[in-house]
Amino acid sequence: MHGTVSLARPARGASILVAALALPVMCIAAFALLIATRPLVPGDTAQAAILNHVLLWNSIMPRGVLALVAGAALGLSGALLQRVLRNPIADASTLGIASGAELAMTAALSFSPLLIGFSREMVAFGGGLAAVAIVLALSWRRGLDPVTVTLSGMIISMIAAALSVTLILARGEYAMSIYIWGAGSLSQQDWNGVFALGPRLILGFAAALFLVRPLRILALDDSSAKSLGLALHSARFAILALAVWLAASVTAEVGVIGFLGLAAPAIARALGSRSTKGLLVAAPLTGAGLLFLTDCLTQILGPGFTDLAPTGAATALLGGPLLLFLLPRVHSVTAVAAQSTQALTRLAKPLSALAALSGAIVLLFAVFLTLGPANSGWTIATGALFTDLLPFRLPRIIVAAGAGGMLAAAGFIMQRMTGNPIASPEVLGISGGAGAGLTAALFLFGFPSPLIMLLAMALGALTAFLAMIAISARAQFSPERMLLAGVGIGAFAMAIVTMVLAQGDMRGYILLTWLSGSTNRAGAFEAWTAIVSLLVLVAPLPFLGRWLVILPLGGNSSRSLGLHVGASRLTLAIIAALMTAIASFLIGPLSLTGLIAPHLARLVGFYRPGQQLAASVLLGAGVLMTADWLSRVVIYPYQVPVSLFAALIGGPYLVWLLSRKDIKQ
Repeated sequence: MHGTVSLARPARGASILVAALALPVMCIAAFALLIATRPLVPGDTAQAAILNHVLLWNSIMPRGVLALVAGAALGLSGALLQRVLRNPIADASTLGIASGAELAMTAALSFSPLLIGFSREMVAFGGGLAAVAIVLALSWRRGLDPVTVTLSGMIISMIAAALSVTLILARGEYAMSIYIWGAGSLSQQDWNGVFALGPRLILGFAAALFLVRPLRILALDDSSAKSLGLALHSARFAILALAVWLAASVTAEVGVIGFLGLAAPAIARALGSRSTKGLLVAAPLTGAGLLFLTDCLTQILGPGFTDLAPTGAATALLGGPLLLFLLPRVHSVTAVAAQSTQALTRLAKPLSALAALSGAIVLLFAVFLTLGPANSGWTIATGALFTDLLPFRLPRIIVAAGAGGMLAAAGFIMQRMTGNPIASPEVLGISGGAGAGLTAALFLFGFPSPLIMLLAMALGALTAFLAMIAISARAQFSPERMLLAGVGIGAFAMAIVTMVLAQGDMRGYILLTWLSGSTNRAGAFEAWTAIVSLLVLVAPLPFLGRWLVILPLGGNSSRSLGLHVGASRLTLAIIAALMTAIASFLIGPLSLTGLIAPHLARLVGFYRPGQQLAASVLLGAGVLMTADWLSRVVIYPYQVPVSLFAALIGGPYLVWLLSRKDIKQ
């Protein structure tokens, strides 16, 4: 037995050594291939030779060095975050730091360009620090539980993204240029980026080595750390500030480089780095190699002098699969509680309440159709004015109501299927899957017809939903694992969207318009699509009430009651995916209506599945109609896209829901 063990260890060590050497070898080979195949300025003149020399030493070389420096900074930042939070999936992307920094930079570019000129690094640092402070505040009551921290980071990222896209759209002709910067481009024209970021990396690395002892102690539980004399809060804040500063410095210099801080420490640990000091050395080296290799490949595969995609968008593709790979290693201390299928209080006369709710929705419809601001003040449109406004207001109100009803029904199905109170199309990545389907349609067909867009989005949403179900089934549909699987799938899908967005062409503008969720262009086609889809897809659900009652009990209990679990889940998944895809096509992916409406229905007191479904649809329609009307009037004569406005309403609700110690309905 001793001989067997001694023989196995060198083999494992040798395999780790080979894997560790593979990354630098691939980097060298990729850079050599880049130099050999780089496009040259045509002509044999001396001027062409000079230009080729300038391109090499003032573009390609500084870009390569900047990739190494930025990758090392992000790798170090990720290692610090994961150590101090004891969370293997913590990084600038999952904690909202990158989104917060991007929002701060976008706001500064929009409202105070002089502030950017003074110190864009401090602007990005302030935004990233504010984001992570909110995330930690939301997670504090749960003891910085890894799942809660990640979900809080997702929420803050979603809200920051909604605000960023709103600001970007408000900039008009500058919209796409700001988004290209946000996608993380490493293109350089001189060495200034290296000279700016290099010293920060050196200072950050020196500070990290100085903090090795606190990092080692923080790997223990809080009580043990305090017993060893560590000033827990001060040490944690200092390490977090250092990690945020490193990530924000990279964001300020080159834009958002997605999920590299997640990947680098994970790979370093897989290659054998276990000690704190070893990880602080290996993670930056791994991050530098990963970003350098990715950047070389985007240049080699791109046509001519253009990149295949911004490097930050390309690295974001790593995030989703890596999150899914790391799921088994994430252990939640205070898991998200599964919901009860019953309401907190029961209505004595639910049918009368449904009738009253229907009347209220009809009244809201009439108010929103007639009431609105004008240059002379608030007016109620009547007569000729009503006739003139009807072709503009009626389609968008119908679209908002129909999309809200479908998202609410889809969220209701998902919460029933999974027994998860935070399940919704937006949170579980289903809307992101629809966006990936739309991206594929734009890539394959250029400018596809609305029908092809709808079919592609439905296929993308269904694929994302089934992938989430398949992954979470391995953990017996554990609510926290399901949420993290949704985050991973959504991150991967939105990375695909970002890659096309960053190209800056008309396809990107179509995607940006879709992301914003505007109803400004709603017409007869969109209105009839909303009406017909809502009626056709919601109509079968009352006949599937038995499934919706039994499925929250779990797979084993459902089978013991004679339910064919696989077929029922697939049927409901197809219906939910179709509703999500059509609603996302109409109003974008960020509304959070699918989360809010089923909760409101239970809080009001509807307890039977059929009644909850009807109330959810009505409330979803009302929520999105209200958001659409408010988006028209809050900054009149300008308008906020309805999906973004709804996300800004729903985001704080999700924050409140997650901050509770037990999430039970």
